[in-house]
Amino acid sequence: MSNSHLFLKSGFPRAPLQNGLGRYVCQLQRITLKFCKNNGSSRGMRDFIENHLLDFAKENPGIVVYVKPRRHRTPVLVGEYLNGEREWMSCRNSTQEEISKWIDLLKTQNGSSSSLRLRKMWHTEVPSIQGPWTPFLLRSPDAQGQAYPSVEASKPLETPQTATEKLIELFRQQQLEASEEAHDVLNKKRAE
Repeated sequence: MSNSHLFLKSGFPRAPLQNGLGRYVCQLQRITLKFCKNNGSSRGMRDFIENHLLDFAKENPGIVVYVKPRRHRTPVLVGEYLNGEREWMSCRNSTQEEISKWIDLLKTQNGSSSSLRLRKMWHTEVPSIQGPWTPFLLRSPDAQGQAYPSVEASKPLETPQTATEKLIELFRQQQLEASEEAHDVLNKKRAE
């Protein structure tokens, strides 16, 4: 088993809060294309810049595109995101189709989530599916129009019967049964 995962940043899977609820906000803020004008390993990057870069810039006006020629260096794509993350990708000996696919991948990500060691497979800011508790959670809608302080609102919603109340209720039932028996006996004697 490899220990290479120990050097990765750890975190929870996350997405930008409510992205797409009102409108979608692309998380890629700027992309930098670094290449060499003469080196053969930069041929795919140069082809992409000559043929597809203007179309990409027109289709994505929210992404700032920088082109940075460098002498005797390998071609590199650097994506910078709204959350401050930077994604660095080497494009040595890549074709223009591969580079356009990598750029599309950078455009659809929200940071370096691919190089993130997950602590858990899920994460939530509100741990209950019912939402946070409020004092008015179990109140009836009739309580909205009440004037406070109110005697009815100060009563508990449901109180369980105490042991003393149960004993009193049993005693009254026994008294009722005894009085009904006495009444029945009295009615029988009168009938005779």
